[in-house]
Amino acid sequence: MTDKTYAGLLVEKRASGVAVITLNRPNILNAIDWPMHAALEELFVDLDNDPAVKAVVLTGAGRGFCSGGDQNALDDDVGTISATRSGRHLIRNMLELEAPLIAAVNGVAVGLGATLALFCDVVFAEPGARFADTHVTAGVVAGDGGAVIWPLLLGPVRAKHYLMTGDFISAEDAAAAGMINKVVPEGTVVEHAIRYAEMLASGPRDAIVWTKYAVNKLIKDQVHLNLDTAAALEMLTFNSPERKEAVATFREKRKRFAEGGY
Repeated sequence: MTDKTYAGLLVEKRASGVAVITLNRPNILNAIDWPMHAALEELFVDLDNDPAVKAVVLTGAGRGFCSGGDQNALDDDVGTISATRSGRHLIRNMLELEAPLIAAVNGVAVGLGATLALFCDVVFAEPGARFADTHVTAGVVAGDGGAVIWPLLLGPVRAKHYLMTGDFISAEDAAAAGMINKVVPEGTVVEHAIRYAEMLASGPRDAIVWTKYAVNKLIKDQVHLNLDTAAALEMLTFNSPERKEAVATFREKRKRFAEGGY
C-alpha cells in the first residue's frame, strides 16, 4: 500500500500506527467525483487489510472538509457506474474498518461530505465548521447514508428538518446535540485528531477494535434497514426535472428555496 496512489486523496502513514487521509481537491472544497469515490471505497479496504494501521484520521485539504458530490461531474459515466452499489460499498467499507476512524472537520461538510464525517467513530470540528445534507436542494433524496446517520445522531424529528431543507448546523450546535464529539480551537483540529488517534493506537487493540465492532452493529442494523431504499429513491430522482433545475440553479448560483422560519 505504501506506493499506491488514490485519486483525489493523500495518504500518510505514520510510525505511530496512525494513517492520515486527506481529501485533496481543495480548489473545489474537496468535492467528490466518481474516481475519488472509487478511491475512497478501495482505500478503506486497503487500510483494513494493513496490520500496521491502528487508527485513521480523515480530513480535508484547504479551507473545507468536503462539499459533497462534484455537481459538475456526477453525470459523467453515470451509465457505466452503479451509484447505488458504490454508495453501499463506501458505507460498508467504512463500518468494516477495524481501526478507529477519526474525523477532523476543518470547514464545511456537506452532502456526501457530511456523511463521510458522521460515519466516523469520533468527530472533532473547528468552530467555523458546518454540517448539512443538501441532497434535497440538489433535487434528489438523501440516499448516500444521510437518511441513516442523521436520524441516529439527532433523532427522527430534528433529522427530518435538516434532511428536508438542507439547512446547515454549526459545529457548536452539532456538539451540543450529540451529533459530533467536540469543537476544538481554530487551526488545531487535525493535530487534535492525530493526538487522539495516537492515543487509541497505543491502547489495547483487541479491546478497542471489538468494542467498536459491537457498537457499529447498531449502525449496521440501520444501514441494512434503509440504505438500499434511500439509495434507490435517490436514483429515481437523479434524472427528474427537479434535479435538472437544481443543477442549473447551482451552476447559475441562484437561490433554491424561498425564505422560511425555523
